[in-house]
Amino acid sequence: MTDFAADLTPAEITRRLDDYIVGQHKAKRAVAVALRNRWRRRQLGPELAADVYPKNILLIGPTGVGKTEIARRLATLARAPFVKVEATKYSETGYHGRDVESMVRDLVDNAIALVRAEKVKEVEARASAAADARVFAALAEARGLADYQGYRAGSSEAADAIWRARPFDAETPDDDGAALAEREQARERLRAELGAGNLERETIEVELRDTRTPTLSVMGPQGNETMGIDAQALQEMWGRAPANRTKIRKLTVAEARTLAHDEEAEKLLDQDAIVTEAVDRAQNDGIVFVDEIDKIVSSGGSDGPDVSREGVQRDLLSVVEGCAVYTRYGHVRTDHILFLCAGAFHFHKPSELIPELQGRFPVRVALQSLTEADFVRILTEPKNALTRQYVALFQTEGVELAFTDDGIRRLAAVAFRANKTTQDIGARRLMTILEKCLEDLSFEASERRGDRITIDQKIVDDRLGESGDDEDLIRYDM
Repeated sequence: MTDFAADLTPAEITRRLDDYIVGQHKAKRAVAVALRNRWRRRQLGPELAADVYPKNILLIGPTGVGKTEIARRLATLARAPFVKVEATKYSETGYHGRDVESMVRDLVDNAIALVRAEKVKEVEARASAAADARVFAALAEARGLADYQGYRAGSSEAADAIWRARPFDAETPDDDGAALAEREQARERLRAELGAGNLERETIEVELRDTRTPTLSVMGPQGNETMGIDAQALQEMWGRAPANRTKIRKLTVAEARTLAHDEEAEKLLDQDAIVTEAVDRAQNDGIVFVDEIDKIVSSGGSDGPDVSREGVQRDLLSVVEGCAVYTRYGHVRTDHILFLCAGAFHFHKPSELIPELQGRFPVRVALQSLTEADFVRILTEPKNALTRQYVALFQTEGVELAFTDDGIRRLAAVAFRANKTTQDIGARRLMTILEKCLEDLSFEASERRGDRITIDQKIVDDRLGESGDDEDLIRYDM
C-alpha cells in the first residue's frame, strides 16, 4: 500500500465514503477498519506481518442498498486492485463453468492495468512530446517540408530527426538562402498551427505498430476454463518472435496523436517492474468482492445442484484461506487479499454456509433497507447524485434543468412506493423513476436550447401520470 494510505484513518475513510453513499454507517466503519488494518500490518516486522491476516467481511442486505458501491469506492479510495464477481457464475472444480481461482487471475489482470495506468501518468510529458513530434513529422513530410525521405511517415526516427532538424542548409546545400528561410518559416507556422489545435481533423499517414495478433484458446489448469493466450507472447517464449510489425495508417491528427502517445508511453515503461509491482499489490492490497454468495448455499439436498453449490463453497474456502493460484505472471498468494462477500439471504441464513467458510468471515454487517427519507438524500447529497447527473446532461444541450424540494420528495415517494408494491430493488428504482419522468424532456432537449426546466411536484405527477399514486398501476409502469 502506498504512502498516501497513512492519511486514510478510519474516520477519514468513512467521511470519503459518505461523499457517495448515504447511510449504512456500520458497513462503512467495518470496511474502514479492514482497510486501515492493511496499513497497520505494513508497519509490522516481516515475521509478524506474515501472520496478520485480513478480517474478511460478510455484507448482508437486500439489493440496491449500497453493498457493491461500498466495495468499489473502498478500492478506488485505496488505489487497490479490485474485482467484482458473482458467486453464481462459478462451479465446483471438474464441473462445467468458471473455476473459482479465476477471480484471482482477474484480480491480477486488473492490478496490471492499474499499475500500468499509474506509470503512464509518470511518463505523460515525455510520451506527449514524442507523440507530437511524430505527428509533426507526418505533417511536415506530407507538405514537402522534410528532407528525410529515407524514413517512413510518422515513424519515431523521422519524428526525432524532423522535430530537431538542423538548419536546412546543412542537409540541402544546393538550396539558396531565401528558399531555406521560407521553408523554415513554413515549418514554424506548421508547428504553431499544430500546437494551437487547428489541424486536429486533418488526415495524415502515420507508421504505427500492428497490434493485430491472434489469440489462442487453451484449457485452464483444471480443464474447465479457457484462458486467452497472446500468440506473440507464446512466440517470444519459444524464441521465434518476429520483429515488431508496423503498418502505415491514415488517421486524423487527433487519432494519430492518441495512438502514437500510447506507443511512446509503452516504450518508456519497464514491463518487468510493472508486473512485479502489480503482483505485489494484488497479493497484499487486492480486494475481491463476491456478490450473491447466498445463492451458493445448499438447500439440504444430497444430490443435484446442491452438490455443486457446496463444492463452490469449498473451492472458495481454499482461496480465502490462502493458497497459491497460477496466473500468466506466475503464482500469486491469496493469504492477504481482502474478501468482501455479500448476499441478500432472503431464503437462507449465513449460518447455512459451510462452517469453515463462515469462520473465514469474522466480520458480519447487516445493511438496512432504504427509507423514503434515504431516497431524498440519495437524490441530493452524493457527489454523483442522479439529479446532478441529469442537470449536467441537459447543460450539454444548453438547457437549464432544476429540481425543487417538493419535486425531489415526490420522486422519492413514488420510488419508495414502487419498491414496496413490486420487487424491492433499492436505490436502483430511482434511476427508473427519473428516466421515466424525464424521458420526453430528454427527447426534446436538443430543440429547447436556452430554456429553463423546473422539475417540481406538479411536473412529476404529470409525467408519471396516475401510476404515481395507483399501486395497481405501479406494478406495471415502474
